[in-house]
Amino acid sequence: MTVGKLHTRRLGKSGLEVTEIGIGLWAIGGNEWGPVDDQNSLDTIEAAVQAGITFFDTADVYGFGHSEELLGKAMRGRRDDFIVATKVGWIDFDREHFKSAYDSPEALIAGVEKNLARLGTDHIELLQCHINEPEPNTRNFIQGFQMMQRNGVIKAYGVSSSIFEFIREFNADGGLSALQIDYSILNRTAEKEIFPYCLEHDIGVIVRGPLAMGVLTGKFDRDSRFPKGDFRRSWIENPEENQIFLEDLAKVDQLRKIPYDGSLAQLALQFVLAHPAVTTVIPGAKTVKQLEQNVRAGLVPPLSRDVLSRIDEIVPPGGGRKIWPA
Repeated sequence: MTVGKLHTRRLGKSGLEVTEIGIGLWAIGGNEWGPVDDQNSLDTIEAAVQAGITFFDTADVYGFGHSEELLGKAMRGRRDDFIVATKVGWIDFDREHFKSAYDSPEALIAGVEKNLARLGTDHIELLQCHINEPEPNTRNFIQGFQMMQRNGVIKAYGVSSSIFEFIREFNADGGLSALQIDYSILNRTAEKEIFPYCLEHDIGVIVRGPLAMGVLTGKFDRDSRFPKGDFRRSWIENPEENQIFLEDLAKVDQLRKIPYDGSLAQLALQFVLAHPAVTTVIPGAKTVKQLEQNVRAGLVPPLSRDVLSRIDEIVPPGGGRKIWPA
């Protein structure tokens, strides 16, 4: 794939320089986004490297480790080409009592050793807590992260959450380098309190869901259906979620009417990148074609003031709905 050069931004106080467009590797785990082929996944990661992407985001729970294993396979012999962000927390989580399995910092570190083994590496640039709100072992995550940071196992640590008080709690020691959060034209709630806080405390923002799980690509309509194993089936089968889905489709129809020389996906990604708190966006990709579309969306000119104003009329600043709690 021949494309222009992707821009980079500094990820908060971590000092890491990451590409504005990264790649989210949840889907290639193969357990929640419908069928996926491992060779397609490896080809997609290869296309990302060739396109100049440096930031790769995964987690221990994506395919119960399979996503990390595939990334590890892709990194063999060229580890320096990858800035790896992974997560820990949901595996062996006690959902009845909302409590992680990590009852000590040492237990957390032992769990992260499994991440390292799957990734085939001895270090991780960014390790994130995947649990999205306070639970009994929250402090163990912070202390364990700090221990691994001192020992050079991780460069920096972050948290995945959209709960402002939890983000503040995770930054109580001032060491939080990154926040991963759902943010898009359809979900602007982070603009109210969270983004100003991140700017004030030099916390880099990693945006997942910039395309609203595919809604902002424009490929869905009210007749869309999703395969078995795709969590988005609930958008059709659950009456409440279906109503939200239809409302979002109506907003997409309004977005299409904005005079803009580019695709809807380009509009959506450039909107996210326009916010000064945002460091990088990590749209998912299961195929090379999807990856190419994401990369090209990061190479178009920034949105004009007029286009941004038109978007504000459809979804006001701070408005929209939270797509995911974490």
